[in-house]
Amino acid sequence: MNAQELVERIKAVLGDTVKKIEVHKGEDYIEVEVDKDSIIDAARKMKEFGFDHVHDLTVVDYMKEGYFRVIYNLGSYTVKELSYFIVGLAYNIPRDNPQTVSLTRVYTTAEFQEREAFEGFGVIFEGHPDLKPLLLAPPVAEQRPLRKDFIVKEEPEIKR
Repeated sequence: MNAQELVERIKAVLGDTVKKIEVHKGEDYIEVEVDKDSIIDAARKMKEFGFDHVHDLTVVDYMKEGYFRVIYNLGSYTVKELSYFIVGLAYNIPRDNPQTVSLTRVYTTAEFQEREAFEGFGVIFEGHPDLKPLLLAPPVAEQRPLRKDFIVKEEPEIKR
């Protein structure tokens, strides 16, 4: 299967929930934009289709435009013809109220990635079973260090 054939199959599986589809990176990455309100349904359909895990999750900060783009990158271990592709399920949420539903009820593999997005950007994933910082101490995570408006304060040089 090539990327264009997969695009057509994704359109058939997701139907009207698809707002836009783009093929990237040498045709092995396909980004599928959906509405925020249809992300659970789209994730369930993609899992039934054969994309069995969340490869990773990323958040892009469009500070000037006032929104975050949330992208769940899905992969397949179980369907060989799909295993060559990563499909990004993408949608936008407002930056000043970054709340969305957790995909952990569909993909348990989203748990740590959502925690990382929470600690770095402050995205609240409603329904997440354990939404707390993953790596950073809570006072550091509360500063949302991955947002574009985070100001890095220089540490004093340590004299040895």
